[in-house]
Amino acid sequence: MSDTLNSSLAKYRDLVAVLSSMKKAAVAFSGGTDSSLLAYAARESMGKNAVAVTVASGVYTRAEIEEAIKFAEHHRIEHVILKYDILKNAAFRSNPPDRCYHCKLEVFKKIIEYSVSEDIKAVMEGSNRDDLDDYRPGVRALNELGIRSPLKDMDFSKAEIREVSKHLGLETWDRPPNPCLATRFPYGTVITVEKLKMVDEAERYIRQFGFRNVRVRLEYNTARIEVDPENIALLAEKNTSKKIAEKLKSLGFLYVSLDLEGYRMGSMNASISRNG
Repeated sequence: MSDTLNSSLAKYRDLVAVLSSMKKAAVAFSGGTDSSLLAYAARESMGKNAVAVTVASGVYTRAEIEEAIKFAEHHRIEHVILKYDILKNAAFRSNPPDRCYHCKLEVFKKIIEYSVSEDIKAVMEGSNRDDLDDYRPGVRALNELGIRSPLKDMDFSKAEIREVSKHLGLETWDRPPNPCLATRFPYGTVITVEKLKMVDEAERYIRQFGFRNVRVRLEYNTARIEVDPENIALLAEKNTSKKIAEKLKSLGFLYVSLDLEGYRMGSMNASISRNG
């Protein structure tokens, strides 16, 4: 066993010990790598007193909800799905630079309401150390509501989370990051159900060609496609690009473009970074 794995597992054991002291907790659960490890650790330390809570808010795909359900069932984690239409929130729908703040505030209020009804005093989420490197206005909402972030508090990096998850046999250990569909729109672009559906269907279609990381950014009437840099040439291949362009135009995009810089997390935050 490598030194890095030993170090990561030591952190995990400390995490389980810390969670045990909570007795009963709710974990905001998206089914991604981070929240899956946290939910698994909570179940290991608290058993049925740990509840994974997924908020189906309309900005995550049906496939992601289904994956979250499968993970919870497979690992015998108590799982609750709360339905909430975030598009009813005008501040979120208008898509300002602090959009994530408005989303987190509403979503975690719902989780807190559920937790209070179940006499659960601790509410947690899966942010890690690396999340500090990106523009994350949602953190303000977490702080205001007193939401705990154990992975970040214990200085877990994304790599360590993946390493521990793999060692534990969690199927989410190498799951690509997939933030909510609202991240596909430039700030100031009003978010609608129709636009969310366009982006979701476009990304699902492109993934069928074997691309692991795919983002379809909607800018005006244009689909700006991001894939991993090493896959740009493959996507640009004549037959592939033709099929993708035809499909995306049938979904309602007027133009289809390929971003030559490739996939990068938080690319829509570039203007914020430059101006901030």
